[in-house]
Amino acid sequence: MAEAPPPQTIFISIAAYCDPMLAFTIASARAQASDPSRIYIGVVEQQVPGQNLRPEDEWSRQHLRFTRIDALEARGPCWARATAMNLYQGEDWYLQIDSHMWFEPGWDEQLVQWGQWCEARNSRSLISCYPNPFEMINGHPVAKPVTNRILAFAVQGTSEFAAEHPVLMFECVGVERDEPELGIHVGGGCLFAPGYIVEDLPYDPRLYFHGEEQAFALRAWTHGWDIYQIPGMPMYHLYTQPGSSPRPMHWTPEQDERRAVRSAMLEKAAQMRLAALLWADADLGAYGLGRARSLADYAEFSGIDYVARTIGPKARKARWGY
Repeated sequence: MAEAPPPQTIFISIAAYCDPMLAFTIASARAQASDPSRIYIGVVEQQVPGQNLRPEDEWSRQHLRFTRIDALEARGPCWARATAMNLYQGEDWYLQIDSHMWFEPGWDEQLVQWGQWCEARNSRSLISCYPNPFEMINGHPVAKPVTNRILAFAVQGTSEFAAEHPVLMFECVGVERDEPELGIHVGGGCLFAPGYIVEDLPYDPRLYFHGEEQAFALRAWTHGWDIYQIPGMPMYHLYTQPGSSPRPMHWTPEQDERRAVRSAMLEKAAQMRLAALLWADADLGAYGLGRARSLADYAEFSGIDYVARTIGPKARKARWGY
């Protein structure tokens, strides 16, 4: 009898900035996996020196890869995500998350099965959403789901193109459907795809924060990748809770003011780069748009026309019957 093939491996990319939830996130991914031996985690830990994680158990030595950076030397979320991609070592699947996440039991098996479902329809398929929220209550995670089915992307109702840059704001809405739906956007903190996406769509380190997801979604879509939204995404995100102490951000003034290159400069440069990508047809090399599908094709599919700078009804909640 032939031996069963080994389980497909998953690389998890985490860009963490002074995040007290990082250890919780790593522990959850490991403990809730059906097979922790298949999980490898690459962490870009941007931290104050002396406060880094130092896991010493055997699993951590074999499965955790760290790039450690002084928080004052960090250059923003996209730069950190691009750096984390360098820790990928050929795993079958790539999962990009934030550093404040909680996983459901068997999350790895669920994602691989959905990934294979999507691959059967288009070998270049990725899964993404803004995950359901959870809260920490008395030291324990508690799920606060919007829906247990699909979280679908839509442009926020009041978001419009500005004159100087193409940044739009997106949201996720609950859709009561049981099979994956094609989507128009990605969430940078919850993105699952075949591992070769690292070579096909390297993260642009010169973006900063706003517009990050638009650029990646448009690059993926024009390179022929389909974006899927699946029912029952098996992970949760800790969004900022009213009345809670906010976690440090790269742009938090206490550290930002001590840098030679501050967040406002990085954000302005990133907005110019996004405008060059989507409005000026600039050649950004590996970080540019693809040729498999055009921005005009995307406008017809999504309702977002970057050339005309208009947003149609199907880009908003109306797409999903709201």
